[in-house]
Amino acid sequence: MTRALPGMFLALLAALISPGKVAAQDLVITNARILDGKGGVVERGSIVVRGGKLATVSSGPAAAIAGGRTIDAQGKTAMPGFIDAHRHLVQGDPAQWLEQRAPAQMQAFLDAGFTTVLSAIDPPQLLELRQRIQQGKVKGPRLFAAGFAQLSGPTPGGGAPPQGDPARFDTSRPPRRPTQPAPAILADTTVKTVEAIAKAGYDYIKTVLIVSPGGPEISTLKLIVQEGKKRNLPTITHAVSVIDTLGAVDAGPAVLVHTPHIGRLEEDPAAVQKIAKAGIPMTSTLSVFIPHFSPDNKPLFRDGLSFPWDTISSAGQGPVNARLLWEAGVSYGYGTDTSWPPIETLSDELRALSVVFSPKDIVTIITKNAAASVLRSGEIGTLEPGKLADIVLVDGDPLANAANLLKVVTTIKGGVVVAERRSTGR
Repeated sequence: MTRALPGMFLALLAALISPGKVAAQDLVITNARILDGKGGVVERGSIVVRGGKLATVSSGPAAAIAGGRTIDAQGKTAMPGFIDAHRHLVQGDPAQWLEQRAPAQMQAFLDAGFTTVLSAIDPPQLLELRQRIQQGKVKGPRLFAAGFAQLSGPTPGGGAPPQGDPARFDTSRPPRRPTQPAPAILADTTVKTVEAIAKAGYDYIKTVLIVSPGGPEISTLKLIVQEGKKRNLPTITHAVSVIDTLGAVDAGPAVLVHTPHIGRLEEDPAAVQKIAKAGIPMTSTLSVFIPHFSPDNKPLFRDGLSFPWDTISSAGQGPVNARLLWEAGVSYGYGTDTSWPPIETLSDELRALSVVFSPKDIVTIITKNAAASVLRSGEIGTLEPGKLADIVLVDGDPLANAANLLKVVTTIKGGVVVAERRSTGR
C-alpha cells in the first residue's frame, strides 16, 4: 500500500501539469471604448465576463471579481472577436502539418484577433486539430469544418482539368464554362455522401455549383440541402458567377460562399433582388483576385505564384456586386479563401473591402455578419450578455480607419486570454 503512494502522486502530478482544457476565466475589462458589433459605441465602459460568457457590457467602471482578472484597456477599443467564415487551413502534407505547423498557425489566428474560423474543405486532420483545440492540447480559434459533396460528374469531352490553383482556371468563367450537360450523380450516392459527412463529424456540407446547360447540379444541390437538414448539417455553396448564384438561391442552401464576381449585377437589378430576397448570408473573399505583394514587391496569387492578370476584372466586379447586394439587404460576412498568414490576409481583405465599404461597414462584416455566415449569430459576433466572451482589444479606432483592425493587442476567446502582445492586466 505504501509503495503505491509515489505512483499515485506522480499520476496526480502528471494530470495537473499535462495539457488540458483551459477553464474559462472570470474577467473585468475596464476603461475601454466598446464597439458592441451592433452599431453601438460606449466611449468609456466596462465588460464583465463570468464562466466564459458575457455578463454585462456597460458604461462606466465595474467592480473587480474576486479571484478573477481585471484588464485595464487604457482607452483601447474592445470589440467582438474576428471571424473568418471561409478558409482552407491544411497546407502541404496533412500529417506533417498537423504535428509541426498547425499549432503556430492557430496561434497566428489568435494573435490577429480571430476567435472563430470556418474551414471550407480540408483533409480529416483538420477534425483532429479541432478536437485538440477543444481538449486544450492546442491553443487556437474555435474551428468549424465542412465536408465536401459533389453535384455532378465531369463534363464529357472536357478533358483533364488544368493543374494548379483552380481559381486560375475557373470553369465558372468563360471560355471554360460548361457548354453541355454534366453527368448526374445517383441519388443514392448523394445520400450516402451526406451520411458519411455527418458520421465523420463535420459541421456543414460544402458544395461547388457550376450550372451546366440542362445539367443535374441544382436538383442534386436541392437533395443535399434536404438530406443535410435531416442530419442538422447546413449546406454552404460555392457560387462565383451571377448565373451560379441565382441557381444556388433556387436550391436554398444555408450560406452562399464567395461574392459573385463573374457577371455584372449593375445590369441586372432583378437578379440583385432575387438574391437578396432569398435571405441567405454571403461571404466576401474579395482578396482572392487582388495581388498579394511579397516583401520584395512581387504581385502574387494566393498559391504563391505570379498573379494572373487575366483574372483582374473580378477585383473590380466583385466589390461592385458586393455593394449592390449589401444595399439590397444581403447579410455580407468576412471570409478570405486564401492561404497567407492571418494578419496578411486581413490586410489584403481590408484593401478589397475598403473599395466599396466604410470602416463602420467593415466592423459589421468581420463580426456580426461573419457570425451569420457561420450560422452562429446566437453565440458570437456581438458583445451581448449571454453570448460567448470572444473579445479583442484594438489599439486604435476601427470606425475611423479599418486598418486599425490590424492592431490587435489582446485576444480573449470564450473568457480565456489567448493572445497578448503586451501586458494590459494587473
